[in-house]
Amino acid sequence: MSERIYNVLFLCTGNSARSILAESILNLPLVGKGRFHAYSAGSHPAGVVNPFAIELLKNNRIPTEGLRSKSWDEFSVPGAPQLDFVFTVCDNAAGEVCPVWPGQPMTAHWGVEDPAAVEGSDSERRKAFFFAYNQLQRRISMFANLPMAKLERVALQKELDKIGKLREQGQ
Repeated sequence: MSERIYNVLFLCTGNSARSILAESILNLPLVGKGRFHAYSAGSHPAGVVNPFAIELLKNNRIPTEGLRSKSWDEFSVPGAPQLDFVFTVCDNAAGEVCPVWPGQPMTAHWGVEDPAAVEGSDSERRKAFFFAYNQLQRRISMFANLPMAKLERVALQKELDKIGKLREQGQ
């Protein structure tokens, strides 16, 4: 019998960088192992995916087709995927009043510094995107390797919160 597939939504304000990176990482077969279907959205979508995010994904041979900046409202309407997990990856979205998600998904805050807000040279901006990508990749790998079926809801929530508190490499 195959394991169930979990729907995961990554939220940020603009849905142009961090949430897009997170969606792309979890949808990778080597990371999500086919156990997850990841989505991303924003409370105030920018309307376009940040070009540095696209460049980083392409450089890592991660598909970018179909990625788009979209409103979280798309996931609160009838016919939207029933979500199992909702993660905020920016501090602004974590403080906003979210829509009511059908199915009462588990939620956690996994704040990551906004690479799109970094000013400076293209090299400095690329470095910020790379740092955000690495932080998200580490958290998402930990999440994807949790024994979902074996953990009770309270224990799973504690693990999700613990993952969100990881800040730097080596923690």
